[in-house]
Amino acid sequence: MPTGFEEPVILLAEDSEDDIFIFRRAFKEAGYQSALQVVRHGEEAIAYLKGNGKYANRAEYPLPTLFLLDLKMPRKNGFDVLEWIREEPSLRSMLIVVLTTSERVEDINRAYKLGANSFLTKPVNFSEFRDMLNMLHTYWTTLNRSPSSERPTDGDGNENGSQRHANGAA
Repeated sequence: MPTGFEEPVILLAEDSEDDIFIFRRAFKEAGYQSALQVVRHGEEAIAYLKGNGKYANRAEYPLPTLFLLDLKMPRKNGFDVLEWIREEPSLRSMLIVVLTTSERVEDINRAYKLGANSFLTKPVNFSEFRDMLNMLHTYWTTLNRSPSSERPTDGDGNENGSQRHANGAA
């Protein structure tokens, strides 16, 4: 997604100030300059993704390349946010990694059923946490190929609908 940033934009939905500090430190130590945007509860995550309120300026708050989502947050939990995203046509293909302390099979299954791309349990050890974020960043923002944000094309490379429109059809 073009964002105006040289590095991918990562949105972190996390309510723990300690975990936010660890995320920032781990990214810095791993050498990433990614624009890390942080929201602290589910309602704020949805406002960011909608571009509502203070998040209306997409130059300052661009849509993320990768969304790191905690499950246990106030106001709306991660499941609510995940369900909302997958119901939004413009956000359905967003890359979402659930990153939580939960190891419950029920949580894992529910997250995947709601459309998570990956489910990871936060390591307790900082070096393991940094290594995990390094692998996440490399895989999801460098190696992974995501659907294009460009308009879909037909088999001949024409934008879908452009032929009908060119012929005067609505």
